[in-house]
Amino acid sequence: MKENRITRKHLVSSLLTGLLLGAIAGTPIGWFTHRAYAEQRLAKNLICREQHRNEPEAVVQSICGSRF
Repeated sequence: MKENRITRKHLVSSLLTGLLLGAIAGTPIGWFTHRAYAEQRLAKNLICREQHRNEPEAVVQSICGSRF
C-alpha cells in the first residue's frame, strides 16, 4: 500500500484555505450575533427605563445603566 506523506506545502495551503473560509463564514455569523445581542440589550434597557419612568434620570441610570 502506498503511503501519502503530508508536505509543508500542503499544510500551508490547507491552513490558508481554512483561514479564508473561516473569515468568510465567521464574519456574517459574528455580525448577526452582535446585532441580536445589541437589540436584546436595548430592549432590556428600554423596559427598565419604562418601569422607572417617574424617577430622576440619575436614579434610572444607576438602576438600568446607560442607554448605549
